[in-house]
Amino acid sequence: MTVVDTIKMTSLAKAAGCAAKLGAGDLSEVAFPLARLFNAQDHPDLLIGLEEPDDAAVYKLNDEQAIISTTDFFPPVVDHPYWFGAIAAANAMSDVFAMGGEVLMAINLVAFPASLEMDVLREILRGGAEKVRQGGGVLAGGHTIMDDEPKYGLAVTGIVHPDRIRQKGGAKPGDTIILTKPLGTGVITTALKNGKAHDDHVQTAMEIMATLNRDAAQVAQELDVNGMTDVTGYGITGHGHEMARLSNTNFHIHTANLQWMPGALEYAEQGIFPGGQGRNRAYYGRWVDFDEGVDDVMRNLVFDPQTSGGLLITIEAHKSNDLVAALHGRGIDAFVVGDVTEGDGRIVFS
Repeated sequence: MTVVDTIKMTSLAKAAGCAAKLGAGDLSEVAFPLARLFNAQDHPDLLIGLEEPDDAAVYKLNDEQAIISTTDFFPPVVDHPYWFGAIAAANAMSDVFAMGGEVLMAINLVAFPASLEMDVLREILRGGAEKVRQGGGVLAGGHTIMDDEPKYGLAVTGIVHPDRIRQKGGAKPGDTIILTKPLGTGVITTALKNGKAHDDHVQTAMEIMATLNRDAAQVAQELDVNGMTDVTGYGITGHGHEMARLSNTNFHIHTANLQWMPGALEYAEQGIFPGGQGRNRAYYGRWVDFDEGVDDVMRNLVFDPQTSGGLLITIEAHKSNDLVAALHGRGIDAFVVGDVTEGDGRIVFS
């Protein structure tokens, strides 16, 4: 066996995947003051920037084209270098798809320990390159630095019609809420890091995380959905709250409808949660209400940070069955999780 087959990438990381994101509370203290330094009115072609949280920046080139720009990178979320690269690349490109766009090109972002063999790095980059190709883009270069903790991701450039941009703030009262991937990556990858995860659970989670959101986004565009984002480090609660707040609505989510990756409930019942779960609950908990029937395990799980999660979509209720059917027709295991009402950004779990 080679070093690629035996290395435990997660042992080199302090936190796994998107669970390594800076907490939303800390980030808000930096991002919002930074936004005030720049007057968006001086840049009318910057359609989406720092003012409100969205998945990517968008700059209008002309009446037919707008450029999407985003970046994402993180420490190893799984042990195998190839899967780490593939998942990180899928996660980075997801922001473009969540905005309704297509990927044009990507640039590698790499931090790599000098102590590791180059075969490990080759596998990370191979996984990323194959995903970029699958996502319809071209890998155009990159930048690499030495670091004791490996990290990998992409800077991604995409394109979208200015009138077809999908944003977090598009949800409307009466909409149905749909999710395109099961949840639970945070607890599963934490169980892996702690040496308590079953191999089959990890394999399934890797395959789901490495699945691109491209097909799901294309279907969403075809059916003209109202709001859309991808579920990553702030979990379904954090990203759901952002959508609800920016839309002046509340999200009602039925926990019985949530689908979890194999093993997620088992590890959660054992109390295996990443640090990001606690940060999410501490910050987003103020906007969350639980019905009495929601048990303690579920009250923790809904704050689980996701890595390369699915798309969270809102669409008029009368079109929701068509959307789910179209997603299933593309091999996407989408499911209805709740509905949208008038409100002020609260997430209600029943």
